Amino acid sequence: MENKTIFGKIIRGEIPATKVYEDDLCLAFLDINPISKGHTLLIPKEPYVWMQDVPDELLSALCIQAKKLMKAMIAGLTCDYVQVTVVGKDVPHFHIHLIPQMRADDIPGGTTSTYQEGEAEDFAEHIRRAI
Repeated sequence: MENKTIFGKIIRGEIPATKVYEDDLCLAFLDINPISKGHTLLIPKEPYVWMQDVPDELLSALCIQAKKLMKAMIAGLTCDYVQVTVVGKDVPHFHIHLIPQMRADDIPGGTTSTYQEGEAEDFAEHIRRAI
């Protein structure tokens, strides 16, 4: 099955990307709409939509590569740390955001919620039962 997403086009070289790293399993390139300069996307070359769809061995390799990229970003960009996020709604191809940050940066975030009395334990129990 052909990967028709923008990431598939980048992997095949049909559209340009500023590549940071590439091997047989994955590709890392700069996000064209960075949260901070150096914001990098790490993707598997195989088109899995969600993180839970990625085979464990490949996911492990991606996590190890993300850690290597994070160390390189801290050294090369002299940032304090790299924020890691996995969102996945914008492009239906699993990807890891690596966002260089300084401790003083105002990190963008979403809205938060609170639990009603006893509700947190109910949610935790639903998850525990499914494990």
